[in-house]
Amino acid sequence: MDRDLARNLAISLAWSRVALGLTAFVAPTVPLRPWVGRDEARRPQAKLLARSLGARDIALGLGMVIAQKHDSPLRGWVEAAGVADAGDMLGTFFGWGHLPKASRLFILASAGGAVAVARLTSTAVDVPVPHTLKP
Repeated sequence: MDRDLARNLAISLAWSRVALGLTAFVAPTVPLRPWVGRDEARRPQAKLLARSLGARDIALGLGMVIAQKHDSPLRGWVEAAGVADAGDMLGTFFGWGHLPKASRLFILASAGGAVAVARLTSTAVDVPVPHTLKP
């Protein structure tokens, strides 16, 4: 994968992460319902955790966007986001039997897709661009 494609994919995922994080922070039941179910999503403790995860996603996403804007290294941000998403996958696995059957596979696939994008892009996002000399 070339550097430009890797950076574009990473930044697209970063903006998606910011949007999800803002949603979780402002309306925590929206992302919680498919993950833990309607009744559990209404609990104040679940909302607190959703807002915390939302803040995490906002920070990771904006970290990537700001690094891109300043032409700074992205790899660490991409890898950190991948680790966070891997944690979401593991949490989903551990709670599998208690999660809504209709959406648990979707949640697992979403987190797994984000992990895959992080893995595929992390090694290419900071590859130096060769400079060409003009005659």
